[in-house]
Amino acid sequence: MKNRVLLMVIISALLLSIIIPACTATKADVIKIGVSGPMKFLEGQHHWIGATMARDEINAAGGVSLNGKKYQIELIKSDNNEILSPTDATASMERLITVDKPDFIMGGFRTESVFPMQDVAMKYKKIFFNCGAATRALQAKVETDYDKYKYFFKITPYNEYFLVTSDYKMLGMVAAKMAKDLGLKEKLRVAIVAEKLTWADAMVKSAQETLPKLGMEVTGVWRPSDTATDVNAELTAIAATNPHIIFPTFSGPVGVTFGKQAGELQIPAAIVGIVVEAQKKGYWEATGGKGNYIMTLNTYAKGVKITDKTIPFFEGVEKATGEYPAYTAATYDAMYIIKEVVEKAQSLDPDTLVPLLEKIEYTGSAGLIKYYQAGPDTKAPACVHDIQYGPGLVTGIGTQWQDGQLKGVWPAKGYGSGGWENIDYPGIVPYVISPAVVNKYKAK
Repeated sequence: MKNRVLLMVIISALLLSIIIPACTATKADVIKIGVSGPMKFLEGQHHWIGATMARDEINAAGGVSLNGKKYQIELIKSDNNEILSPTDATASMERLITVDKPDFIMGGFRTESVFPMQDVAMKYKKIFFNCGAATRALQAKVETDYDKYKYFFKITPYNEYFLVTSDYKMLGMVAAKMAKDLGLKEKLRVAIVAEKLTWADAMVKSAQETLPKLGMEVTGVWRPSDTATDVNAELTAIAATNPHIIFPTFSGPVGVTFGKQAGELQIPAAIVGIVVEAQKKGYWEATGGKGNYIMTLNTYAKGVKITDKTIPFFEGVEKATGEYPAYTAATYDAMYIIKEVVEKAQSLDPDTLVPLLEKIEYTGSAGLIKYYQAGPDTKAPACVHDIQYGPGLVTGIGTQWQDGQLKGVWPAKGYGSGGWENIDYPGIVPYVISPAVVNKYKAK
């Protein structure tokens, strides 16, 4: 009996000696990536879907080659509640890093929350890919304190100064089309309306200074809350200034309120700017069709090919979620960039990877991702570790709701200058002037 028990103990010990190292090796051959976003909101959900799509593709293709081994990617989902609470976002980032111990982090959306999230990640020297917050001041920290903030890189969107530059280019196209099709010769009047958030402040200031230089008259500025459920007072005041164009800057749910109520009031003005809610597939239904003819800066448009990766990526997100991809789904590109630099460096060490990231040239779902470099050639509004902007790089897409369908309408061949007039993305269609605007001005 004793001999049998002893034999069983020896066999068990031998089995454990085989199994445990095997399990340990499997556990070690993993690259952990934290995805930190507002997971109860579409922006965070698309952080997650972009990352999971890339993870599944990379893992199915064999993973990441590192030091003679194939590593699988493991994602850690972190709901940081950043839209509602910067405090929650900060605590969530601390917990993600200290408890889950990722090798990389990606995500972020609301600027007010990304600032403290950034500081936590930099404290632990974690490479953090910003996939949602535009504000240039986040990237400017890399310039002012490189040793501390060098681990922070932008994936999307380009900063607010380039965002508003794209707005001006869209405005220019619409103004030219209105002048041509409606015979307008007068100075165009523009009403500025923007949510009262940090990222929009610089855009409003820029618009107030720039629009007059473009030959347009600013009729006023209105700043509702990003969560306002009634903007009738603002819209009524805007209508009273008789604008040709309303220039919105909205990232929050006020974009739905604005679109619905502007449609109900039937203000005879073109609406051109940034309405993040209008980028969503459900916007038509959410506004009861009242958001027709609204044009918003976007990252993707159904059927528009920016690169060879754009349409497969767009269709993959739509199939998985039933939604059009939000710009935050560019976590997809961040995942492939990680794979590329890790395989090139044969290392997960952040200090080894930073110089390679700084020189990356990666053709992603929305264009060619390259970073502005430190040095005299990088001048504001460009910023170190921000994505380069312009033709042949990342441009963005202008989309317009046209009778229930969200169409890509900008960049449009023949409009703009400096190379913009030559951009010809397959799938772009003509911008449509709303019947209300046509009826008001065509008769003159």
